[in-house]
Amino acid sequence: MTTPAETAEATDRWALRRVRHEVRRRVLTVTAVEQLSPGMLRLVFASPDLADFVSAGFDDHIKLFFPIEDGEPVMRDYTPRSFDNVAATLVIDFAVHEAGPATAWALSAKVGDTLNIGGPRGSVLIPDALPWLVLIGDETALPAIGRRLEEAEGGETIATLAILDAANDALAVETKAAWTPHWLVRDGGDDTQALTAALDAVLPADKEGFIWLAAEARVAKALRAHLVEVRGFSPKQIKAAGYWVRGAEGVHERIE
Repeated sequence: MTTPAETAEATDRWALRRVRHEVRRRVLTVTAVEQLSPGMLRLVFASPDLADFVSAGFDDHIKLFFPIEDGEPVMRDYTPRSFDNVAATLVIDFAVHEAGPATAWALSAKVGDTLNIGGPRGSVLIPDALPWLVLIGDETALPAIGRRLEEAEGGETIATLAILDAANDALAVETKAAWTPHWLVRDGGDDTQALTAALDAVLPADKEGFIWLAAEARVAKALRAHLVEVRGFSPKQIKAAGYWVRGAEGVHERIE
């Protein structure tokens, strides 16, 4: 029989930890542009303002302010893919399948262009030292997934499940973790159905680990519900977010 103390211990080990950061606006300059894959573009930025840049979580978000003609800049959330305080550089990866002001700016960006950013306001850190971690998402989740893999300590067990438009959009990353990647290529069907059908390949038999997922909001909500209601995971074991909403622009939705 599980005691209250044992139940509290199990709950606490999955608890998220919140860290607040000083909010600052910074002006960055593009120093490099790299096409990582047909669907992913990498921009490297530099600025003396980055010497004290802080991002504690692999899925943190910063505000990027994209200039548009005859109007106020458009704000979008992006993941800091990596940063170096000593070199004062910041890397942002852009999924470029969807058209919009952010994608248009990134595709036309060249060395010497400048961009304003703000944040991150804070970090919501998932637990560590658990038996396993599963990361699930679409193209928009790849920067966060890639960062988490690169930051992994030796001995971690991580599986990833990602759905993409093309096989050559798959993530190439070096990691110290015991990493098992699973790539799905869309065939015109529904992302929710495809990802749900593939869960058996990535979910361990025990329910002692943690699941992180980010995708289109309705997909993320449906997957989270399936994991809780059908697979029997505690909601505390899952951190889910809608990184975009079909039919809307600039929407980022945390899913409780």
